[in-house]
Amino acid sequence: MKSSLLHATLFRLITGTAVTAMLIAFGQFLLPGPWFHDRIWHILLFFAILTMITALFSGKFLGINDYNSVAVILGTAVFRLLFSVGFIFFILWGGDKNILWFVVDFFIIYLLYLLFDIYSLITNLRLHSK
Repeated sequence: MKSSLLHATLFRLITGTAVTAMLIAFGQFLLPGPWFHDRIWHILLFFAILTMITALFSGKFLGINDYNSVAVILGTAVFRLLFSVGFIFFILWGGDKNILWFVVDFFIIYLLYLLFDIYSLITNLRLHSK
């Protein structure tokens, strides 16, 4: 992955995280109550860091050799899944009381960052198809 493409991806990641944080803050202000878990900010920070790490690693490994792109993409997906399961285990092992809203909030944010990864992958593949 070229440096300019990596910078563009990281800029989109930071922008998307900021927009998601503003939506969460607005939602907490507009809908007080159990809709947002107490650790929603931890979840958002976890996915922002995890997505940044996977973007950096996939950019580095895709830059080495274009022929292993499928292995890199599947490897980052497995990496994300394993760390997500580990994060859930770590939070729930502490004896959280509001498990339902934790799981709901976790998977909503998980899907948002998954959409970001799919969008980044499509734009990356579009550049390689020319």
